[in-house]
Amino acid sequence: MNLEHWIAPDRTALVIVDMQVDFASPEGLTGQWGLDLSTVPAALAAAERLAACARAAGAPVVFVGLFTTPETDSDAWGERMRRLGNDPEASPALCRVGAPGSDFVGPQPAPGELVFRKTRYSPFWDTDIDAQLNALDVDTLVIAGLTTECCVADTAKDAFNRDYHVFVAADACAAYEPDLHAGALKMLELNTAILTDTASIAAVWGA
Repeated sequence: MNLEHWIAPDRTALVIVDMQVDFASPEGLTGQWGLDLSTVPAALAAAERLAACARAAGAPVVFVGLFTTPETDSDAWGERMRRLGNDPEASPALCRVGAPGSDFVGPQPAPGELVFRKTRYSPFWDTDIDAQLNALDVDTLVIAGLTTECCVADTAKDAFNRDYHVFVAADACAAYEPDLHAGALKMLELNTAILTDTASIAAVWGA
């Protein structure tokens, strides 16, 4: 595979998904809930390197984050939780607009970079990311983010269904359980994306 051709900066955007306090920091909700964040710092560092390389090469860097309000909360999610025996009202909501948990952690948007505020797993569901990428003549995405099996996978699948060429930087993604990360990568490689890593991308983007 000619990676230099397929992720050339004039056709490719780096998409960083949900690297936010509530998903990535011990002070965030997932940390407070006791989830295993041990693999997250390495993914954050890899994504920061990718962002620096993309900017140096002239490839767009696009940030995607979850930003919720009571009005945007999913009725289906709440009902699913109740059917599983949990009370969704008993736990604080992830990434509330204006709360510290919604802040980006690790790589940060630079002035002028696109930031998409989604309310579901994939930004292709409720933002204009597709139109904005088309306006940039982007047909290829390199995706990094959290978590591998959830919002990264859903973003990759939705992008593929819209005919983008999808690459996932495996070491710039993380999940809270090793088997979920590995299983998600296997599923993505089988069905949706080409797996790569930060070093290989950096070699193409000149850093």
